[in-house]
Amino acid sequence: MDNVRLRPPRNRVEGRAIGWWSAQAAVFALPLPLTFGILWASIPPTRELFMWFTLGSLVPGLLYLAVMPLWRYRVHRWEVTGDAVYTASGWLWQQWRVVPLSRVQSVDTLRGPLQQLFGLSGITVTTASSSAVSIKGLDAKVADELVAYLAGRTQAVPGDAS
Repeated sequence: MDNVRLRPPRNRVEGRAIGWWSAQAAVFALPLPLTFGILWASIPPTRELFMWFTLGSLVPGLLYLAVMPLWRYRVHRWEVTGDAVYTASGWLWQQWRVVPLSRVQSVDTLRGPLQQLFGLSGITVTTASSSAVSIKGLDAKVADELVAYLAGRTQAVPGDAS
């Protein structure tokens, strides 16, 4: 049996992840209040109604934009040892995971357009017996090195990867 235990990972994600998460939050939170604001300014008979819609959608959106990225940065951590991959993620629903290297079947890299803009990358470690474990917000070079390390290390670890 694998000799690993659930514990908090030691490494923070890259600080630029705050900007990445902020950009994601802005794309999610700002279109509705902007639409209501345009309608507020352009349709005189409904100005009061759209003013309230604008404020009602802008305040929670700005709160989300201000809180979520910093909170996620505080929570998200990762660590890779000779025996396992440790992750902590989430912001409202937080999750700690540990994946023994003997169970790893594949390691993948993901770089979306916003991640590339911030020089970030994510990796996904997949096992046969559970859902994948993701580490998001890594420096792109660190992610590439981590994937290479894990690919080599998992081949060297005895076990059946199931």
